[in-house]
Amino acid sequence: MSAAGGKLAGAPGAAPGAATARRTPFVLLVVVLLGSGLIALLLLNSSLNQGSFELSKLEKQTDELSDERQALQQEVDQLSAPGALEQRARELGMVPGGSPAFLNPDGTVAGVPAPATGQPSVAHAPGPLPPLVLDPTPAPAPPASAEASAPAPAVLPSASPLTPASGTGAATTPAPGR
Repeated sequence: MSAAGGKLAGAPGAAPGAATARRTPFVLLVVVLLGSGLIALLLLNSSLNQGSFELSKLEKQTDELSDERQALQQEVDQLSAPGALEQRARELGMVPGGSPAFLNPDGTVAGVPAPATGQPSVAHAPGPLPPLVLDPTPAPAPPASAEASAPAPAVLPSASPLTPASGTGAATTPAPGR
């Protein structure tokens, strides 16, 4: 302050409280801006940390699901191996089929059809038993008096007689419904 009546040397004609009064809004503005900036940084940091925790949780879940998928794929590979398929088919009463015969579009048969060989193990198979018409074991012979009066029923549809077509070994059968 100067000796000339308590006035500031840098502010001619201004009261000592007027300079402080002009700086107060500016200081408050700076403090509010800094405070709001710090609060915004704190919220941003919290949000990033929460996202990081969620990301690590999802990565862990992805690893667990990947391991489970790999275990299931190994199980599928084991169950679809030829030996496992053959064993399961035998448990269901299936037997290996022989050489295949194919029905051509014109109604001729390529190859010689034959019933499957082998005995199915239906005694230990789960589920219902196959119908008797599919049973490959021959039926007991009926008494002699009944045999003369009634013709014997065919057991397997593939046991029907076939007539050879041209000398290729293929046989023809009438198409059903024609």
